[in-house]
Amino acid sequence: MKSKKSESKYKTLNKGHLLIMSGPSGAGKGTVVCELLCRMPEIKLSVSATTRKPRNGEVDGVSYFFITEEEFLKMIKDGEFLEYDRHFENYYGTPIKYVYENLEQGKDVLLEIDIAGAKQVKEKYPEAKLFFIDAPSIDELKRRLVCRNSESQNQLNERLLRVEEEIKCRQIYDYVVINDTVDNAVNKIIQIIKEMRINDNKTAD
Repeated sequence: MKSKKSESKYKTLNKGHLLIMSGPSGAGKGTVVCELLCRMPEIKLSVSATTRKPRNGEVDGVSYFFITEEEFLKMIKDGEFLEYDRHFENYYGTPIKYVYENLEQGKDVLLEIDIAGAKQVKEKYPEAKLFFIDAPSIDELKRRLVCRNSESQNQLNERLLRVEEEIKCRQIYDYVVINDTVDNAVNKIIQIIKEMRINDNKTAD
């Protein structure tokens, strides 16, 4: 019952923009998002919850909300996630409360989530704007994954297998942004967001 109530609230919101950034592993979406937030600090980044252990340098409540699997499952039961998924034996999800409160105040909220999560958000909140951050080519994407050297060989192989399937999902996105350079990608996103805001003002008039 609580989940249905939360979803109905989202469908009535029309103030702030819900911006979804996702794409295949290795596309550099994390770097793009970081630069975008530096240049447009008024955008609020939604912090995800996860059951995995913190990595070096990660801060609870900033990088993620690090919670137990028991806590995560209770939040699912109580309808407290806008989207959630399980991969690599851990849960990841976007708590609804922070997103809802900021949108209601007219603030733009950004979610950096995977493609499965983006689909869930679009179903619950059709007004969300989906940005697909992609590399210039599949070969470049694979090269970036290998050079990142942050995962075990098994995890890397699994990600490489998912790349082509993830790229096929581009058609559900409102915008496809090629990350040939971070500066070019961020400039394109900023242009799109500014156009959204101009259109909002025209509608209000």
